[in-house]
Amino acid sequence: MPAFAAIDIGSNSVRLKIASVQQHHLKIVHEDREVVRLGESVFQTGVISPDAMANTIRALKRFQKAVQLQVVDRVRVVATSAMRDARNAAAFTAWVKSATGWQVEVISGLEEGRLIHLGVVTGEPGTRGRCVLIDLGGGSCEVTLSDQGTIREMVSLPLGAVRLQQEFLRTDPPEKQDIARLKQYVDRELKKAERKMGIPRVRLVIATSGTAAALSEASVAMAKKLPGKRGKVARADGIATVEDVHRLADRLAKMTNIQRASIPGIGPKRSEIIVGGAIVYTHLLERLGLKGFRYSPLGLSNGILEQMLAEVDLRASVHQKIETERWEGVLEVCRRYGVDQRKMEPVRGHVVQLFDELLHVHELPAEYRLWMQSAAMMQDVGKYMNHQGHHRHTQYIVANSEIFGFSPEQRAIVSAIARYLGKSWPDAVDRVMRAVPVEEHINVLRAVTLLRMAVALNQDRASAVVRMRLHVYPKRVVLELVPSRGGAELEAWSLKKEAAYFREVFLRDLVVEVA
Repeated sequence: MPAFAAIDIGSNSVRLKIASVQQHHLKIVHEDREVVRLGESVFQTGVISPDAMANTIRALKRFQKAVQLQVVDRVRVVATSAMRDARNAAAFTAWVKSATGWQVEVISGLEEGRLIHLGVVTGEPGTRGRCVLIDLGGGSCEVTLSDQGTIREMVSLPLGAVRLQQEFLRTDPPEKQDIARLKQYVDRELKKAERKMGIPRVRLVIATSGTAAALSEASVAMAKKLPGKRGKVARADGIATVEDVHRLADRLAKMTNIQRASIPGIGPKRSEIIVGGAIVYTHLLERLGLKGFRYSPLGLSNGILEQMLAEVDLRASVHQKIETERWEGVLEVCRRYGVDQRKMEPVRGHVVQLFDELLHVHELPAEYRLWMQSAAMMQDVGKYMNHQGHHRHTQYIVANSEIFGFSPEQRAIVSAIARYLGKSWPDAVDRVMRAVPVEEHINVLRAVTLLRMAVALNQDRASAVVRMRLHVYPKRVVLELVPSRGGAELEAWSLKKEAAYFREVFLRDLVVEVA
């Protein structure tokens, strides 16, 4: 049974979750967490302090021992808000690489929200309907509207608990004017969420991460002390209502750190940063018309594990979900940049046929099937900027766009495949190829060759799409064209221009015939 490890380097803490695969599902076998406050200095000075770096490295080395003990097959290390903001993030990732051998992947706020959503809807009951997910971490707050397990809207806001503590709440207890400034800032940022999401009108709100856990336990404990029916309801459903959270936030803002630490569920570490988080939850619930939230222990690390499962187990239920999500992300980019999807569909169809029928010729990894289709669909997005040299513009747009389900490395590969559809071919010294891992260079070259063939099969005209039949022999590949109403001479001529590259890449002759 394969085992995966997910490491989340957050602004407040680092987390480790290790899971084994059992019957196409994940089972958590080990968890660890340590508060390191990586973002504390970042939100104050713009850089990660040496002490925070050292504390995080110590925690990661401890995690590494657990990873080795559990005989993990693959480790994915993800960093979020603090690393996105830190000017010295590259120095820290280099230190992690030197100390552990792990490559840190700094993800965007929207990718963070997508992975959290994936982890929660896969494992949390009741999330298949319409619901809102809230994840308030140390540096940012992601709010997601989900329907039938699909993301409908998402916003990432700079409203993390550590960030707010460093920027607004520097005294103990906080000054009234500081609280007032914080509330103004929170309201301003939440207007962005309201403009994008409106009033969601959902029955279920799921909140994740440490702030939500503390507020949930503290507010429910406080509600239990209420007389009559209200306390019984709180004990029964475990929901932290907006009234509970509002009342708790007001109390916390007037307390000292020692007093806050004595409240059930908060403790000494969380007490230092809970005030800002409580205020955000209060204003967020009120502004979006939400009645309260239910805490879930699932989150980013669970989403990372589910993503790893989907990439290696094609029979896992999460695999199809992620593939659908990725494809919708590709189509969204096409819509955003005015690409005629009907024109691109024949190219995509031919790419699939070439990939499937020439599998023993190109020997590409299975994931390239989707990546080549994605490059085929998005190959014209650069025309939005300029028709001249549009392949260069396409590469830039794809590499720098937020496409759900694609990591920065995967976007670099897809953008490179789409880049070389004009006169130039991949070269290891090109800026584009330097962004692609060296071990993937040969695969990109093979994918480009096949995609260029698919483009050659689809000349810009109104006639029906040309069909093809492929015959594979030890020393050659015969591509037989079945003419459409307009013939196939132009397609045959275009394909023959690709024959020299085909021979160079695949060590076989490409023979083009018209039936």
